[in-house]
Amino acid sequence: MDVNLRFWRAEGQSFFQRFLLWSDALDPLLLFKSSNEIKRTRLLIQINDETLSEPIQNNKTKQAFLLSLSSVHPDTDKIIPVLFRPPAFMPITLPLVIVSSVQRQARHSFFWQFVFHTYTTAFTLVNGNGTPKAEEYSLHQKQLLLGLGAISYSAFVGAFPLTFMNHYALKSSLMQLVVRKLLPAPLLGLTSAFTVAMVRSPEFDNGIEVMDRNGKVVGVSKKAGEKAVMETALSRAVLFGTTFFLPEVLMYCVQRARFVKNPRALGPVRMFVVMSVLAGMLPVSFSMFPQCGVIKRADLEPEIVSSTEETEFFYNRGI
Repeated sequence: MDVNLRFWRAEGQSFFQRFLLWSDALDPLLLFKSSNEIKRTRLLIQINDETLSEPIQNNKTKQAFLLSLSSVHPDTDKIIPVLFRPPAFMPITLPLVIVSSVQRQARHSFFWQFVFHTYTTAFTLVNGNGTPKAEEYSLHQKQLLLGLGAISYSAFVGAFPLTFMNHYALKSSLMQLVVRKLLPAPLLGLTSAFTVAMVRSPEFDNGIEVMDRNGKVVGVSKKAGEKAVMETALSRAVLFGTTFFLPEVLMYCVQRARFVKNPRALGPVRMFVVMSVLAGMLPVSFSMFPQCGVIKRADLEPEIVSSTEETEFFYNRGI
């Protein structure tokens, strides 16, 4: 078992523990660490004598693990490209979320949602479980086609309400409320979950590796793959659904209470609110389910459990 997963298993048993870890691991300053420094850090923690059976008390060791969690894929042991590391997720998605939320023209909305879903889909693909292997080019080609189809479909679904409203010149206040305020949050949440499920579908088609408590791989499970993908899709839906919905509620309260006197100041206030909600929801979303996922013996395929007496098995859920 990779040291990242061992660390998550030892330190991330509860939601609160995972939330605190992700809050530190999502620090954008970690993006400035060089590849050589990351490699030295990985080597340090790999040869470290600590078994990770108990929470780590040494702060220097903990910082080394945080750099490893934020920079290295636990299945491939490779350094993640800088734009797709977890600390880069918020700085890149924040402007895309803000721009997407203020569009009034359907074609502009389609374009920015296409860009948004392209990045989040690529992030999902890079940070998914690394078990599925490509046979020549077939797997990569399949994921590319599924990803492109999911991105296009999601951008179309997101822009469709504006297209419908503008085409039929529906300008009533009720229609404006539904299309501009109420629909974007559930649509973005659902389409974000949809792109995750599509681009990571090889994981539940082909299965992912499951390990015993000693880190030994005992088999490849489709049921574990399905569980990993569905958990990640749900967490992504909660992340972006909340990030679109909660600012609308807060801005409504701000306007009703007349906290902001100058209408021109509403734009900056809205940007601050969106940034605050996304910053808070990102570690919440990543922490909803254990990074080192657990699946019970009764939930696995018979051919896997027949070879061992273990009652719990572990896998990399991905992000």
